[in-house]
Amino acid sequence: MTNSLGTVLLQLARSSIEQELGMPTQSYAGLMGTLPELALPGATFVTLTEHADLRGCMGTLEAHRSLHDDVCANARAAAFRDPRFPPVTWQVWPQIRVEVSLLTAPEPLPVADEADALRQLVPGRDGLIFSWAGHRSTFLPQVWEQLPQPAEFLARLKQKAGVSAKFWSPEVRLARYRVEKWKEWA
Repeated sequence: MTNSLGTVLLQLARSSIEQELGMPTQSYAGLMGTLPELALPGATFVTLTEHADLRGCMGTLEAHRSLHDDVCANARAAAFRDPRFPPVTWQVWPQIRVEVSLLTAPEPLPVADEADALRQLVPGRDGLIFSWAGHRSTFLPQVWEQLPQPAEFLARLKQKAGVSAKFWSPEVRLARYRVEKWKEWA
């Protein structure tokens, strides 16, 4: 993937939010021909920050629509439907920075137990999906910046899924993925 793809994904994310806010935006319809990757299936997360603090993050773990459609939908979801935050308004929009993460396909991470999982994790590189009995959560690789220790990373991921930080079961399923990310600078 190229930096030009990252630039376009950031522009698409920003434009889709601006369009929802009723602001004038550029049209990127012509990009599909110049960047054929946009028409291919893709899974993205769009993260919004305000003054370096998280302001919204929504995404897709598995590619099920075009990369173009996925990044636009996830940008709007991060801005207006992340239940942790009020919807973005045009008043705060100038302070918002956008980051787009393009995910690889998740790969099962077979583990014998939690200690085995902790040994296999690659801090800073692995995004992780935790699944157990209808509970599911994920952390992007960027979360390692706040939670650099594998034990704390996994404990918080379990809590995010709605189970105890100390919980483990043989039925736990883990999958890992990597991301290529692009971020707007202030």
